[in-house]
Amino acid sequence: MADKDDFGRAGEAQAARYLAHAGYEIIDRNWRCPGGEIDIVAVDGIELVVVEVKTRRSESFGHPFEAVDARKRARLWRLAHRWVAAHPDASARHRVRIDLVGITGADPATARLEHLRDLR
Repeated sequence: MADKDDFGRAGEAQAARYLAHAGYEIIDRNWRCPGGEIDIVAVDGIELVVVEVKTRRSESFGHPFEAVDARKRARLWRLAHRWVAAHPDASARHRVRIDLVGITGADPATARLEHLRDLR
């Protein structure tokens, strides 16, 4: 069995493939700053999308979306603003939104993937 970090990376890779297939342009992955990390930054039409990916082997400890509470959403918005400030050319003329991808299953490549757009 893969360790937790490998499992999470595999989930992020699956999410990136899903988003690219859905027409998103992936422009950054695993961007880090002192405030944390953004899993995926993409462009969807005129919107800049910060994507949080939650990968779980099962729902024994809850649905992946349950891990993103109000505090985590506020942190994602802070990170999105930091990414925009660090990449003014890439973020110009784009509305920013937060999406959430949840992946549940033993193998991220075949697991159930759910996509929640425009997390508030």
